[in-house]
Amino acid sequence: MAPKKIAAKKTVAPKKETVKRRRIEFVFEAPEAHEVCLAGTFNDWSFKKHRMNKNGNGLWRKSVILPSGVYEYKFLVDGRWTEDPANERRCLNSFGSVNSIVHVPE
Repeated sequence: MAPKKIAAKKTVAPKKETVKRRRIEFVFEAPEAHEVCLAGTFNDWSFKKHRMNKNGNGLWRKSVILPSGVYEYKFLVDGRWTEDPANERRCLNSFGSVNSIVHVPE
C-alpha cells in the first residue's frame, strides 16, 4: 500500500508593521563654535554618530530620521553639553542637569 500524500500547508509570515519614520532637523546657533554634535536617546548618547554641519551664518544643522516617539537630546558644543535654547520642552536627567525633548509624531 502506497503512503498517503499529505498536502503541504503554506505558511504565511505575519505582515510586518511598517514603522513610520520622520525626518527631524535639529538646528543650533553657535557662530563661534568649532564643533557641534547631536546626541540623545535616539543614538545612545553617542556624540560621534551625528556631527552637525555649519553653514555660513553660524547655524549648525543635522537631519535625523527617527521613528515616532519621545526622545531626550543635547548638543555637545566644543566639548560642553548644552540643551537646545530654541526648545522649551525639557526634563531633568539623572546627572542633575536638563535635557531637551523632541516628540516625533506617528
